[in-house]
Amino acid sequence: MTIGTATFWIVIAAAGACFGAVFGFLFKEGPTVAGMIFGACVGGVAIAYERGVLFPSYSRRLRLLPTPAYLVAAELSLLLVVLVGMTVTGSLMWTLGLTDKTLLQAATPQPASVLYALAVSALLVSVLRVRELLGSGTFANILLGRYHRPVSEERVFLFLDLVGSTTYAEKHGDLAAQELLKAVFSAIAEPVRRHRGQVDDYIGDQVIISWPLVRGIEQARCVACVFAVRRTLGNDRDWWITRFGVVPELRAALHGGSVVTAEVGVDRHKIAYFGDVMNATSRLEGLCRTTGRPVLISDAVLARMPVLPDGIEAEELGLHSLRGRSGTMVVHSLAEKRKLKIICGAKEHSDAEDQRKGAGLGHAARAGGL
Repeated sequence: MTIGTATFWIVIAAAGACFGAVFGFLFKEGPTVAGMIFGACVGGVAIAYERGVLFPSYSRRLRLLPTPAYLVAAELSLLLVVLVGMTVTGSLMWTLGLTDKTLLQAATPQPASVLYALAVSALLVSVLRVRELLGSGTFANILLGRYHRPVSEERVFLFLDLVGSTTYAEKHGDLAAQELLKAVFSAIAEPVRRHRGQVDDYIGDQVIISWPLVRGIEQARCVACVFAVRRTLGNDRDWWITRFGVVPELRAALHGGSVVTAEVGVDRHKIAYFGDVMNATSRLEGLCRTTGRPVLISDAVLARMPVLPDGIEAEELGLHSLRGRSGTMVVHSLAEKRKLKIICGAKEHSDAEDQRKGAGLGHAARAGGL
């Protein structure tokens, strides 16, 4: 479990406990510890179901239904989950001696409690969906008003671009290409979250991810994220081929520096970045095509990292002029050392084979001499 995931569930449990306390204040003699525990457990179960942690296959099939049918089925399913959650939680609390009710009373959901739990669950689900639509980092920053006024800060940016998406769309159609993009974006979400990155935007077949500079270079998180994403796609090679006929490949560019960050928009708010760093990162990603290297990093970022992740090495490619920019940039290519080990292993195997054959020839010569 990552830090981000643990924090998320702690916040959900705390919110559920608060709503449990409010229920006691509104409908009973006052908040109780048992009510707070009950709220935390039921709220956690409801959100676990909504996020697909519980019954993920059922949740995926549910989303394939037409919208009217989905809304009805989703509400009925949430009601069932809440009822089961309340029954199980009440039974456990009775077993642990946390309530003075009988087992039947503790395990039987009361109408007022069910309606309240459904209302709270709907509220939490709505907030989480807005959070996911905007992005967790953007959502928090908008709530806190951090970027109401433009702020100058240093960030690391990772631009990921799906290779061959245009060709795929021409061959299979736009709908099929969109399904591929959706699957790729879904697959990379977990490694990005695990390395504490923030998905800032999707532009066509490109994903823009960023970190505050200190967080991104600490333990080389931004570099580790790139190769975690590549391994995630490569490890499911058979599934990708079966589902889409191809294994997705990504071009990646890492660059960073000072940007101006501001909240923009009226009807739809968004955190936007302004400055040459954004343009340079985009141009650096385009340089992947020219150099034939899938992962490039600017010297401005690489020089600030004390070490690279284990198994990753950098190769300096020298000064390069980026399209649309007057200056030059020192560029490095990143790659896994694993490939070199395979080559070395093959060479060792070949040397051993030559030695074996040499020994055999020597043995034959000695036998002929006898």
